[in-house]
Amino acid sequence: MQRVVTLATTIARGDSTVLIRGETGTGKEIFARALHAASPRAEKTFVPINCGAIPDTLLESELFGYEKGAFTGAIKRGKQGLFEFADGGSIFLDEIGELAPHLQVKLLRILQDGKVRRIGGTREVPVNVRILAATNRNLEDLLQKGWFREDLYYRLNVIEITLPPLRERNEDIPLLVDHFCNKFSKQYHKEIE
Repeated sequence: MQRVVTLATTIARGDSTVLIRGETGTGKEIFARALHAASPRAEKTFVPINCGAIPDTLLESELFGYEKGAFTGAIKRGKQGLFEFADGGSIFLDEIGELAPHLQVKLLRILQDGKVRRIGGTREVPVNVRILAATNRNLEDLLQKGWFREDLYYRLNVIEITLPPLRERNEDIPLLVDHFCNKFSKQYHKEIE
């Protein structure tokens, strides 16, 4: 874990796309937040989004936004997407392996050109966003099966960090116990041992 933290300190100062891998519960989002907080973008927005928790049609409008009248039920004035909202900051795409193929193409466009086009729009809006992505899935297997685009994989996997599970770092358990005891002692105003 010390090697991962040392590597992250160097990575945070850059602007490259980072792919964070690890099992469920290893702290991928916490790690992404730490990368953002230690980066030159720290004063700007950090936007986390779980790509597996939102239906594809809604996720597309959330990420890329839409123009007025783009679809039934759309806000009349349109809506900026999360990429525009995060301009200057970082966006964390959790569960990137769950991203639908048509959204993979749109994400690839942002990674290549740094521009986003709202649903129903004709103009491209430049965005300056650092992309931090995470997955607990084996993307190489998804590539083999044709469920994940190879070009997107290489654009996301510029820098890879793998977080080891807690069972492989027993020395961290006392630190975590102390952290949670302190946290809950303050939260519940009582001494927790």
